[in-house]
Amino acid sequence: MDTRTSPTRLRLERVREALQRHALDAVLVPSSDPHLSEYLPERWQAREWLSGFTGSMGTLVVTRAQAALFADSRYWTQAEAELAGSGIALLKIPTGGSTRHVEWLAQQVARGQSVAVDGQVIGLAAAQTLRTALDAAGVTLRTDLDVFAEAWADRPALPAAPVFEHLAPHAPLARAAKLAQVRAAMTAHGATHHFVSTLDDIAWLLNLRGADVSYNPVFLAHALIDATGEAIAATLFVADGKIDAALRARLAADGVQLAPYEQAAAALAALPPTAALLIDPKRITLGLREQVPSAVRVVEAINPSTLAKSRKSDAEAAQVREAMEQDGAAMCEFYAGFEQALARGERITELTVDENLSAARKRQPDLRGASFATIAGFNANGAMPHYRATPGSHAVIEGDGLLLIDSGGQYLGGTTDITRVWPIGTVSAAMKRDYTLVLKGTIALSRTRFPRGTLAPMLDAIARAPMWDQGLDYGHGTGHGVGYFLNVHEGPQSISKTVPDASMAMEPGMITSIEPGLYRVGQWGVRIENLVLNVPAESNELGEFLAFETLTLCPIDTRCIERSLLRDDEVAWLDAYHAEVRRRLAPRASGDALAWLMARTESL
Repeated sequence: MDTRTSPTRLRLERVREALQRHALDAVLVPSSDPHLSEYLPERWQAREWLSGFTGSMGTLVVTRAQAALFADSRYWTQAEAELAGSGIALLKIPTGGSTRHVEWLAQQVARGQSVAVDGQVIGLAAAQTLRTALDAAGVTLRTDLDVFAEAWADRPALPAAPVFEHLAPHAPLARAAKLAQVRAAMTAHGATHHFVSTLDDIAWLLNLRGADVSYNPVFLAHALIDATGEAIAATLFVADGKIDAALRARLAADGVQLAPYEQAAAALAALPPTAALLIDPKRITLGLREQVPSAVRVVEAINPSTLAKSRKSDAEAAQVREAMEQDGAAMCEFYAGFEQALARGERITELTVDENLSAARKRQPDLRGASFATIAGFNANGAMPHYRATPGSHAVIEGDGLLLIDSGGQYLGGTTDITRVWPIGTVSAAMKRDYTLVLKGTIALSRTRFPRGTLAPMLDAIARAPMWDQGLDYGHGTGHGVGYFLNVHEGPQSISKTVPDASMAMEPGMITSIEPGLYRVGQWGVRIENLVLNVPAESNELGEFLAFETLTLCPIDTRCIERSLLRDDEVAWLDAYHAEVRRRLAPRASGDALAWLMARTESL
């Protein structure tokens, strides 16, 4: 291919022409939308459209002469392949939260020059960091221009999928009760109004779901909550036609009125001078924040709904356990068929793994879709934590090695996310060693008890310790929060190396992943992931303690274990886990799936 006429290079030329027309010297392209979503509707996938990099996180910077993509270790191998010949350099950063792109911009753009970023898609906190750095470098920041409105001629329109209601028993707490809970929190903050842009917060608060974002059952909307009266509790800004008349009436009965999606900014601008507005600076864009009149008193705090939805009720936890049993039954069906197909010598690829696993999940009654794109990586592909097989690039499952499968489902009663690694042919001693070290990390954290209120990042080292002891580590976080038939990645808690803040305190009812890993670039990858629920452990004169209840139900393959590396207490934990998996899933399995389950849950 003539790289001079590659799509990426041609698009870079269009963007640079737009920069020249507006007397700009650089543009920052975050992986973001007006709701600061992780997974973006196509309309706001500008970074992917321009660079060709398909990873879910990364920041692109384009100057008149250079272009650079900033990505963390989860994406390095992928980015190197996808950026080849594009004219865009990969700059490696230690974590997804790194601000190296800000430092790079301040160095590359000369004093007196200007940088653009679309204020409608950059978070308020990120914009403040960027502005501070550029001001110090004598560089002007423009936030009033969307370069892609000119450069991206065939830019997709807004999604138009209908909104539907999440009903009892899967939604145990009524919408009116959730609104009352948030309004009480507003009163405690001294706020008369509260603006919410994050889509999962809105979906949870109003017991609504949608299909505007791949894998996440959410819809594009903003919400303005009013604590000053009783008749109107909230205004939902959503595109016309997405909510039918019957649902509109039910929302109205709970004090929720509808307004056009594009009127959210104007509603903020129209707030009276006597208003006190609660906003979450980490969950609102600069563009929306700038609409608030200067006379309005602004209260900055985490969205009350973000904290509330992270703490699943007992009724929700019961629904999640049911979802896990359905998911586990699908795993048994898939893996039994997969191993039989391997034994028959059938041709299996990473793509067919995804197809067959998805088909098994679809036979479960409460499934509504996948919770993310399945990662099925054989050997070297498994060493890329966010790898995805495509029709043009995928591996055949044959020979010897390790197959890593990371997948999940969206059920009416919960969201699942599970990673397992399976032996193919003969597994080497080095592979077994890596697998067992990762398993030791999973077990160590799964067994941990900790004081209620412990900041989640403080737990990260527990899972890494068995690997650190051998001079090994991994570049991603150990655990992320998980939503309730919502986003598979949910805050505020994060078991990772991130700098903790008070909102990350571990509380009863939180669901978090435990997923340590080891990756040998070009060879193989190992990751073992379960979801766990924070449950009370004990209370004494030193306070309340929490423990993890493992929610995920699927065998952890013992054929990859180097038994000499496991202590007796670790073996006991694994045997007890497998006994529970067998007890819960055996009534849901039959035939070959049941036989597979029984074989894979034999005690060590």
